[in-house]
Amino acid sequence: MGEKKKLRVVLDTNVLVSALLFKGKLSNIVDLWERGRIIPLISRETFEEFKKVIAYPKFSLTASEIRTIIEENILPFFEVVEANEAIRDACKDRDDDKFLSCAVSAKAAYLVTGDAYLLSMKNFRGVKIITPRDFEALFD
Repeated sequence: MGEKKKLRVVLDTNVLVSALLFKGKLSNIVDLWERGRIIPLISRETFEEFKKVIAYPKFSLTASEIRTIIEENILPFFEVVEANEAIRDACKDRDDDKFLSCAVSAKAAYLVTGDAYLLSMKNFRGVKIITPRDFEALFD
């Protein structure tokens, strides 16, 4: 029997930060990539946003803790993709275009987000846009 194909997935910054920092339901997503059940995808642009957000004072992380998260939880598991599909003005918040660009460029199956506008799109150029809860339900 063949192994199930791993899903290629883009996680928006809020989902990624919540999955890594909080021990709630979203931490199950970390388990999915650590066990090799999904291939999380990140572009230079989405990675830069992640690094900026995770350094916010409200998270109270030291530079060493941030480096450890990146070195232990991101770099070994995430596929870095070249976001060569330029997408502009597809989202109400132009900052969200980079997630669509990453997902389309990488031929992701899913973009996982809590953003209401992105979720209202449901699908963008073959990429399904779903909530973290719906994404986790795929593995129940």
